[in-house]
Amino acid sequence: MVRVLAIDTALGACSACIVEAGEPVPLAAESIAMDRGHAEALMPLLDRLSAQVDGGFESLDRVAVTVGPGSYTGLRVGISAARGIGLAAGIPVVGVATLSAFLAPMMVGDRRGLFTAAIDAKHGHIYIQAIAPGGRTIIPPGLMTYREAIRLLGSGPILVSGSASAMLAAEARAQGVEAHISDISGYPDIAWVARLGALADPTQALPKPLYLREPDAKPQDGARIARQ
Repeated sequence: MVRVLAIDTALGACSACIVEAGEPVPLAAESIAMDRGHAEALMPLLDRLSAQVDGGFESLDRVAVTVGPGSYTGLRVGISAARGIGLAAGIPVVGVATLSAFLAPMMVGDRRGLFTAAIDAKHGHIYIQAIAPGGRTIIPPGLMTYREAIRLLGSGPILVSGSASAMLAAEARAQGVEAHISDISGYPDIAWVARLGALADPTQALPKPLYLREPDAKPQDGARIARQ
């Protein structure tokens, strides 16, 4: 049985859990809602989880970590920690897209609609991905305005999860599209990050940041001093 440590610091929480693949409940899990301070909170949180599980880190078979989209700083914190644990334990590290972690819970069961994950990207934009029942991609992971998203989503109905779900649903309804909110959480369920990580192919799901937008801070070329 594969035992997975999952880490998420991409968005509005510092979260981790240890899951045995196929089991419905994590062996240990903890999430702390926060917009900043992931670097200071993560390692003590991981130590607490390790102490709750027989064998600690040495019992792990792999590490899963969210790779974005999300905060640049948060992503670096989680990915660095996951890589470090994987290297020390000699186990594979896999990346899980944040949007996929929001989509997965909606796609279980017999729900109706276009499954849509929407994360607030600020300044009137969202990170979005949409999948039709059956698995066909309608909108690949991308960054766009609410209006652009509604145009691509078509006539609906849509089922939305993520921090931008309320705003996207309101915009959809204003355009005459049927929309239902599945979850308005600012961060994904860490147990689903672990489950997706257990299924991921380590040769394909690499623990590398998934950036869908250029950083806001850019070099000031005009202020550079020419080399002598």
